[in-house]
Amino acid sequence: MEDHELQAINPREAENNTQYDHDLPKVDGGLSAWLVLASVFVQGALIWGFVYGFGVFQEYYSRQEQFAGHTSGLASIGTTASGIMYLTSPIVYGFFQRYPQHRRGVSLVGFAIMLSGMVGASFANTVAQLLATQGVLYGLGGSLLFFPCYTYLDEWFLKRRGLAFGVMIAGDGTGGVIIPLVTEWMLDKWGFRTAMRAWSVISFLFISASLFFLKARTHNHSTEHVSRGFDMRFLKSPAFWILQAGNICQGLGYFMPILYMPSFAADRGWSTLTGTIAVMLCNISIVVGATSIGWIVDRYHVTTAIMISCIGTIISVFLFWSFAVYKPMLFIFAILYGVSAGGFPATWAGCGNPVRRRYPVENGMIVALFTAGKGIASVISGPVSGALVASDTWKGQVGYAYGSGYGFMIVFSGITASFASIGWIGKRLGLVV
Repeated sequence: MEDHELQAINPREAENNTQYDHDLPKVDGGLSAWLVLASVFVQGALIWGFVYGFGVFQEYYSRQEQFAGHTSGLASIGTTASGIMYLTSPIVYGFFQRYPQHRRGVSLVGFAIMLSGMVGASFANTVAQLLATQGVLYGLGGSLLFFPCYTYLDEWFLKRRGLAFGVMIAGDGTGGVIIPLVTEWMLDKWGFRTAMRAWSVISFLFISASLFFLKARTHNHSTEHVSRGFDMRFLKSPAFWILQAGNICQGLGYFMPILYMPSFAADRGWSTLTGTIAVMLCNISIVVGATSIGWIVDRYHVTTAIMISCIGTIISVFLFWSFAVYKPMLFIFAILYGVSAGGFPATWAGCGNPVRRRYPVENGMIVALFTAGKGIASVISGPVSGALVASDTWKGQVGYAYGSGYGFMIVFSGITASFASIGWIGKRLGLVV
């Protein structure tokens, strides 16, 4: 049986399809399904794009008197926001899986919390206040607002689920292209206080519009109010833990290049626009990478997609970032890293296939748990990245980018990327089938 067919093998999904499909809009296509996917794309672009573009804020904050000299603290703001969103994803998904009737209300609460974090950050005068607002409040609110999207995609896409999740991640990259450019302009023209308030207004307008089209596929209110239990037997699957281990290891180094590209460019003596362009190129490449990897996941074994991402990431880090002493090399690195490393999360949509061969589990729960795994890595990578830069003894002592003050980080990012291959090794050993 083909792997993409396995994505629809879920007892609850099969039962629901048999009973209700003749009364419901079709899956994997049709206007309603594409509108839902477009809504998820918009939310990902604004919610995650703002997090992925934090490197621009970080570089700006480091030049402000009240925030200067707190390298690790500033680095922890972006990773705290993303880490909270990642870590809380299985909790949020599990809640909405059990109580789907509360999706809309809790999403609106999360929306309000996220906006309050953005507005609150505009009044911050210390790194701790930025961490509490732009880090904690934004992350918590963004989680409650965004992760119900997983349940909507589960309802509307089965055979094209890999592509759907790839498009969702591509939305993150699209936001990561636009937001750093606009943020750079706002920060230079208005400063961070007005910039944060402006982004809160923009987010309110566009996300409000997207929520209007984000609708459940089932219109049977009795089924919407059924409390659904949890079957956690899938945690016994070796395939789950092997793939999760590779995911966490990859995540340890994943965020560092994206967050530090602006600072890397500034330390090279290049303009702040150079770092912004590098982040933009990386994020626009995520659009290509995530969509392509999602397409591969729908057609081939998930470990094939994982290895394509893994090899591409290793090449981009050790061959291009290592020698990014000239702007073109930095830009090439940003593009290749976005395609390869940025496309890796699209493999999560296929990681449930080897697990479901033995245990029943909803695809959204697998994706949520892998999201949490990356969150663990995100939280760790914040202070680790700051420590790597602060303790780098290669600065000025070795050649190429290894002597830029980011040499330790380059090596760390490349090595952690190589551990994503654990899943492929597990397949060779017959543990991930």
